[in-house]
Amino acid sequence: MRIRFLAAVAAICVLTLSALVASDDQAAPAQGNGERAFLSRIRRLTVEGKRAGEGYWSPDGKRLVFQSEREPGNPFYQIYTLDLTTGETKRISSGYGKTTCAFFRPGTSELEFASTHLDPKSKQYQQDELDFRASGKERRYSWDYDPSMDIFSYDEKTGAMKQLTTAKGYDAEAGYSPDGQWIAFSSMRDAYNRTLTPAEQKQLETDPSYFAEVYIMKADGSEQKRLTNWPGYDGGTFFTKDGRIVWRHFEENGLIANVYTMKPDGTDRKQLTDFGSMSWAPYEHPSGEYFLFASNKLGFENFEVFMVDKDGLKEPVRITYADGFDGLPVPSPDGKQMAWTSSRAGGQGAAGQIYLAQWNHEAAMAALKAAPLRQGPKK
Repeated sequence: MRIRFLAAVAAICVLTLSALVASDDQAAPAQGNGERAFLSRIRRLTVEGKRAGEGYWSPDGKRLVFQSEREPGNPFYQIYTLDLTTGETKRISSGYGKTTCAFFRPGTSELEFASTHLDPKSKQYQQDELDFRASGKERRYSWDYDPSMDIFSYDEKTGAMKQLTTAKGYDAEAGYSPDGQWIAFSSMRDAYNRTLTPAEQKQLETDPSYFAEVYIMKADGSEQKRLTNWPGYDGGTFFTKDGRIVWRHFEENGLIANVYTMKPDGTDRKQLTDFGSMSWAPYEHPSGEYFLFASNKLGFENFEVFMVDKDGLKEPVRITYADGFDGLPVPSPDGKQMAWTSSRAGGQGAAGQIYLAQWNHEAAMAALKAAPLRQGPKK
């Protein structure tokens, strides 16, 4: 998942509390009464199933595509669309295997998502997980970076599904360019397509996300090209309105992540955050003035939504104020609403669901203007 909390939540498991706890005064305060300064008419969109997350808007703002664990025979995520007017929900993935990271292709009837459904062992993995849960045992939720995960396109008009990536290794966390002609994505294929050193092999066994790099390809799967070559997890890729790529990079120790942008050829890398924590799941507001992202700056599992100006010159501003997880923020195409994943209904340790709220862009701009200059080093 885009890292999706997916990957990020998996990384939490290796963190120590002392590495994450930081004082609240290092983030610029909201103007007004907490999240009410920015969010109004908050409501929960998904209620069915064990968990749901990563809701991304259709270009016309009328639907969301998201992932949800809700079908009795499959303990893993599947991909669904939600009509925000009628409430109709439709599954577009195969119904088996693991899936994640769906996105609408602008100007077409297509979407992309990542899936393991072509793995001959996918159904057995489902049954193994169902048997494990039936035994009464529980395990902490984590994302396993399945090396059989590939990216597929799906045409809503014809029902046709096309495989876009075939390399062994996790391929996911993809997003289309504004013109729908390109896809940026994260891949761990490098770890499976060359001989690893003993140290690298050990790294792969303990934390395969270390090998994730950002790639780009045409929307039909051709012209695949690697853009980053940087130790540590690179993923959660999206395009900005001006055609740059925004993503997050985990440092080699897996404890710190920051938000970056670059040109689609991999040049002109710019760091937007230096928060001393996990800062991830960045998404640009359609105004182009700022990015929304998630960070656990305020505590071990207390992920909150923040925003940062487009150039990363100011300290990030806190948006959400709820216990547990708030992340994966995605503004609507008109910039007037925000969808995000939250566990606020159940508090600490609860599974996430998708929420929707009205977004106050004017208040956001005022808060960013008042925010102090960023003190950390720019890279």
